[in-house]
Amino acid sequence: MRPPEFVKRLDAIGDEVMQVTETKADGLKREFKVVVPAGQLETRTQDRLAEIARTVKLPGFRPGKVPMKIVRQKYTPAIMGEVLEHAVNDGVQSAITERGLRPAAQPKVEITSYAEGTDLEFAVALEVLPEITPMDFASIALEREKADIPADEVEDTLKRLAERHESSEAVDRAAQSGDIAVIDFLGKQDGVAFPGGAANDYQLKLGSGTFIPGFEEQLVGKKAGDAAVVSVSFPDGYGNADLAGKPAEFEVTVKEVRAAKAADLDDELAKKVGLDSLDALKSAISEEIGRELNAIGRGKVKRKLLDALAAGHDFEVPSMMVEQEFEAIWKQISQDREQGRVDPSDEGKDEDTLKADYRALAERRVRLGLLLADVGQKNAVTVTQDDLNKALIEEARRYPGQEHLVFQYYKNNQDALNALRAPIFEDKVIDFILELAKVTDIPVSAADLRKDPDEAAAPAESEAKPKKKAPAKKKAADKAE
Repeated sequence: MRPPEFVKRLDAIGDEVMQVTETKADGLKREFKVVVPAGQLETRTQDRLAEIARTVKLPGFRPGKVPMKIVRQKYTPAIMGEVLEHAVNDGVQSAITERGLRPAAQPKVEITSYAEGTDLEFAVALEVLPEITPMDFASIALEREKADIPADEVEDTLKRLAERHESSEAVDRAAQSGDIAVIDFLGKQDGVAFPGGAANDYQLKLGSGTFIPGFEEQLVGKKAGDAAVVSVSFPDGYGNADLAGKPAEFEVTVKEVRAAKAADLDDELAKKVGLDSLDALKSAISEEIGRELNAIGRGKVKRKLLDALAAGHDFEVPSMMVEQEFEAIWKQISQDREQGRVDPSDEGKDEDTLKADYRALAERRVRLGLLLADVGQKNAVTVTQDDLNKALIEEARRYPGQEHLVFQYYKNNQDALNALRAPIFEDKVIDFILELAKVTDIPVSAADLRKDPDEAAAPAESEAKPKKKAPAKKKAADKAE
């Protein structure tokens, strides 16, 4: 007797072949009609039932000894969905692989005809990735702004660090803005004290803006031993709803006035921030300012390069990818507008004009994304584990004390890890192209380097609207801490 595998093979040979017919080829769009013969569906069904029969357990039969007729009657309705799904997947894959297509997104499938015992017919629609011929990157000429580290910024950062580590000493004079007033206070509304409105020996730095608006100013000019009634109004958005927007009076006793004294600029200050000496602290501040200036310069030359790449390529892009990108952009724009944030370049434009502008931006982003991906693939640009580790460490540093949670999150979330990998890959491809382009360094002042380029006039000319950056001096001080 012939083995079942041999019988199955003969049956398959006798089946009709799946038919895949291309019905549309318009630019990047492709459509196919796929017909899976009824005989092939029957073979798939029989194969699946045979698998079930080998292990199925039914009352009155030993495992694997249930008659096929009974197996078919009991399990055919349950497996038909699975059989059809596999047939559709095979048909789609056949249409793609036999023609060497590269789908830009998940193909759309629509079953057009099927009944039990008949052929399965369905339509497949998809968009493919374009064939990209990169421009000659050596023909790109760019200017990269470079700035020396300003010595006065290093000194200003040192002074701010000294102020953060200030001490204070008691003085026998009236309090001034910048002094520390040691006070007892009791807050009342309509003559009744309210919870959380009292404290003793509270050290309040006048002019710091840490208390209710108007409170600190009323203590300027007071001396130790003075008593005062401070009248204020709580802000409308105050955290305690019972106090928000309401007036209050604070009975205040000034117990001491202390003058703030910045820490000396010496090795002791450096040791307070974890460095060995004042020279080491100055070097750390200089390096941080240098990194910040280099990052700004790189960001500017990157925008110029993207403009050059956008101008040098005009290949067709998949409409589905453009639509997805546009929807993401428009969702953010809509949220910003609801919150009263409108880009200056968008003011006065109607919705149709805005949508046209941002759809052009979406198309540009997709085209540049496909170009960079193609260049990276063709030139074996890869993101190494070391690259990822460095990015993970930088990300973890943003959450002091919770670094282990950050590492665990990325370890267990592949999508998040991919999101971290994408900008690293993009930057490495950008660096690859910059190495081929003609880049001339132009010396500028740090102030000029930090000026934002005028990108707001045309949304389609930039990948992201520029945001105001934190002053470099403050960032350097934060890093030194």
